[in-house]
Amino acid sequence: MGAAQPFFQWSYVTGQWSQISSDLLQHISLSLLALGIGLCLSIPLALLAWRYRVLRPPVFGFASTLYIIPSLALFAILGPITGYVASYPTAEVALVGYTLLILIWNTVAGLDAVPQDTREAATAMGYSRLAALVRVDLPLALPFVFAGLRVAAATVIGLVTVTALIGLGGLGRQITYGFNIGYYTPIIVGLVLSVVLAALCDLLIVAVQRLAVPWSRSSRRARVR
Repeated sequence: MGAAQPFFQWSYVTGQWSQISSDLLQHISLSLLALGIGLCLSIPLALLAWRYRVLRPPVFGFASTLYIIPSLALFAILGPITGYVASYPTAEVALVGYTLLILIWNTVAGLDAVPQDTREAATAMGYSRLAALVRVDLPLALPFVFAGLRVAAATVIGLVTVTALIGLGGLGRQITYGFNIGYYTPIIVGLVLSVVLAALCDLLIVAVQRLAVPWSRSSRRARVR
């Protein structure tokens, strides 16, 4: 009988670091691009759904449909539209689709949570509807937007691994490679780096939120006191 395979071999990491780092960078680029596009699309859609309630069912319905479609089925559906299943456009359209429901829902919830007396005060100060939206409603909704962004980031970073099945996938390539040859080390590498990447991204979003929404820290301190 042959010797049992070690559960983890550091020599694989040192010997394959060039490929691992390349997969990590691809994972980061796929994730950031999907989050950026998702945020740019979701904010206008959320504003429309918030301002015109008649649009909420179709907007939320569309976003919900994209969210519940299994990823492999979505790749197959998008292939004829984007021209080729194993392509960056296919991967990005699918990843962006999974962010929309989370980001739209949280943005609308944040706008709905703005106190009515705050809006009335803005009107009394002479703010136009657009000025009140930009200077009052959206800033007060930012904590909800950042909360949605944190969930969307974790979702996308996890889903990027699935795109390995269409030839991309970043760290997912390490995981599928390990499964295919029955080798634990690349599976662990892909899993650990994905978790670390998600944790670092979450910390970064929290740091940006603390800078962008300083009044939320003051309100929390006041509640504690």
